[in-house]
Amino acid sequence: MLNVVGALMRPIEIPMRFLQLKLGLKNPAWLFLAPNLLLFGIFAFLPVILNLVYSMTGSDAILLRDRPFVGTSNFDELLSCANYLDPVSCKDDLFWRAVHNTVLFVVLQVGLMVAFSLITALILNRDIRARGFFRSVFFFPVLLSPVVVALIWKWVLQREGVLNAWLEGMGFSSFNWLLDASWAFGWSVFLSIWAHMGFYTLILLAGLQAIPRDVYEAAKMDRATPWRTFRKITLPLLMPTMLVVLVLALIKGVQTFDEVYAFTNGGPGSATTLIIQYIYETGFAGAPRLFGPAAAASIMLAGILVALTFVQLWVNRKNVDG
Repeated sequence: MLNVVGALMRPIEIPMRFLQLKLGLKNPAWLFLAPNLLLFGIFAFLPVILNLVYSMTGSDAILLRDRPFVGTSNFDELLSCANYLDPVSCKDDLFWRAVHNTVLFVVLQVGLMVAFSLITALILNRDIRARGFFRSVFFFPVLLSPVVVALIWKWVLQREGVLNAWLEGMGFSSFNWLLDASWAFGWSVFLSIWAHMGFYTLILLAGLQAIPRDVYEAAKMDRATPWRTFRKITLPLLMPTMLVVLVLALIKGVQTFDEVYAFTNGGPGSATTLIIQYIYETGFAGAPRLFGPAAAASIMLAGILVALTFVQLWVNRKNVDG
């Protein structure tokens, strides 16, 4: 078998030896990396550079040669506000409404999701009946497409949906859940938590199972209460995993788009419009297509994501170093 493989590889060996002699012993590694580096440069670095260039140009033309250079005007327009807490006082009020919605969405979604994920992980870590089944049930929504999740819950909550049918059957009046701004926003947060909670529950469950059993046995011998055991043992030992989950949830929350867009389309009005949807509609779905402001908004968002990524790397390094 080895002789057959050697015979098949011999035609490749001859040119590779020639290249190794010409390039040296260390340089052939770059030859093998070149295809991946080329693809990475075309589909990663080049779009970032183009996005930066578009953020400093104006008009609705697509080609760069037809777009005049405007410097930081797009950034100045987005950041032009009399009061950053009042979107109406901003020049681009829709952008700041999206920013406010995103901040509130992230605070509620991440806070509630981490809390529910921790509670669920603590329950699933106990010796309960059908534990494997329930672990699968909580993780199943993660496997679904975000659009599928959004359409399922839209079917449940629409005017003639399942929830209203159940309420009418119980003698209550139906409600337009997706036409009220507060309810639509609240259901969007719930939808995102339901769709992603299983992933973070799994991470926290792994962290719980990594805690030595001997520590709990010692606490039990000392007659520590369950609450004291959780507060003094479980929570401190689980904190590194909690920090990783928190940072990952923050990054994911800021990037939320598809499920909320398919669920409410940003409505009613702009009540559930998030920053990614603003970028998409401003640069691609709107008329005219304002690539400059959309690119500028995406660069500011990228800066936030880069900062969160550095926080995640710092947390991971701190955990590794102990």
